[in-house]
Amino acid sequence: MKINKNIVITAALLAALTIIVGAFGAHGLKELISEKSLVSFETGVRYQMYHVIVMLALGLSTGILPKTQKWVFWFFIIGILFFSGSIYLLALNEFLPFDTKLIAFTTPIGGFLLIIGWLRLAYGVIVNK
Repeated sequence: MKINKNIVITAALLAALTIIVGAFGAHGLKELISEKSLVSFETGVRYQMYHVIVMLALGLSTGILPKTQKWVFWFFIIGILFFSGSIYLLALNEFLPFDTKLIAFTTPIGGFLLIIGWLRLAYGVIVNK
């Protein structure tokens, strides 16, 4: 098996985006949103980076079957979008032209998808001969 270039490239681009979003939160939002909202925003950034790093390792791994890589990748991508994405929007609620509290239900769905991604990774490693 060889490395999965698509996963590695996606993870690298998402890592850069995560740093940009984190810097925006740390420097651009510090004086604009409440401390509670800033802490939530930072949680979204932290979880996003954790999963991006794992995606990078996943794409570089030659010991994990491509099918497992694909499943874990998609669970993490959608999980990041729902979990971190909803946290970012909720933290910025006062600046947006719509009430982001309407999408708050996506945060736990995203968290669930991240958990499923981890469980799928474990399963893929267990059944890999």
